[in-house]
Amino acid sequence: MMKTLRTALLVSFALVAALSAGAETVPPTPAPEWKLKDVDGKVVSSSDFKGKVVVIDFWATWCPPCIAEIPGYIELQKKYGKDGLVIVGISLDQKGPSVVKPFMAKMGINYPIVMADEDTPAAFGGVEAIPTTFIIDRTGMIRDRKLGAEAVESYEQRLLVYLKK
Repeated sequence: MMKTLRTALLVSFALVAALSAGAETVPPTPAPEWKLKDVDGKVVSSSDFKGKVVVIDFWATWCPPCIAEIPGYIELQKKYGKDGLVIVGISLDQKGPSVVKPFMAKMGINYPIVMADEDTPAAFGGVEAIPTTFIIDRTGMIRDRKLGAEAVESYEQRLLVYLKK
């Protein structure tokens, strides 16, 4: 009963976030440094992406708006990876790699996915809902914060500003 209630609350939370989606250009603030494990247990660090434009996407496999954004992120990574774009998914799935790894294979995800620890959302100023996405410029500054799902076309326009710098 509690598990069903918890799942219903989480799904409701994700849907409310999607309906109240919004993007905001934020005053430039230094992106937090982090070290997290990917689905194979390899440590991935924010320092691995120095000099790149990084999109950090907080998401989960059970979140419909998060899933809806993934094909767009796959395309952005294909299209702009050579120009210095890196999409990094930070999974909030409590069951960890056992659910995320097969999901990645099924979706054909072509960018790194790491598993959040307890401190990661707070390091980014708090993640109130998912998906929550950040654009980090080549100098390591957070430039954009997006709460909820968004059409990749409009998001792409904001990314281009930082890829051209």
